[in-house]
Amino acid sequence: MDKKHIIISETPRPFWQLVIAALIFTVSIAVLLLTFFTMHLSFQGFIDTIYIISFSVFISIVATGFCSQKRVYLDLENSKFKPSLEIGFVKIGKWKTINNYEYVSIFHEPSTLESHQFEVNLWYDRNKHFELYTRNNFEDAISVGFDISEKLNIDLLDATIPNNFKWIDKEALKQGTSKTKKG
Repeated sequence: MDKKHIIISETPRPFWQLVIAALIFTVSIAVLLLTFFTMHLSFQGFIDTIYIISFSVFISIVATGFCSQKRVYLDLENSKFKPSLEIGFVKIGKWKTINNYEYVSIFHEPSTLESHQFEVNLWYDRNKHFELYTRNNFEDAISVGFDISEKLNIDLLDATIPNNFKWIDKEALKQGTSKTKKG
């Protein structure tokens, strides 16, 4: 990463998910092609075609979930960020302006599956925040939060314990002496 741009990305999708997405897309296209080549020019044929197109769109949306990836782009030079949903070469997202970076926080959110979710949030413009990263590993979250806070030259907050927020000593973290282990 250079000093002017930061890209925060989910881990790449497992190969098996990409295979499932490819199979679903293939079935969707095959169904659409078969429908158009065997379509009957009648009212019922039109209704059947609408149902089949709806089905193909639905399963394509499911396939998109198997092959999409979330990324957040931070443009430090122009004080902008862009959350992006990416599917292959297609990137969907819009740039937003950040006026005043405040701090980065690590937040703990217990999930319903009894695992831990740690969110890295960028706080800006007094009380606004944006979720940059979510993982079930505290060390990964603290690493991402630390890197961003260093690039932006702002503080890092450990907000993983409700009503007991603590500013992280980044110098101690650099030296490996910080007490920031979570489990």
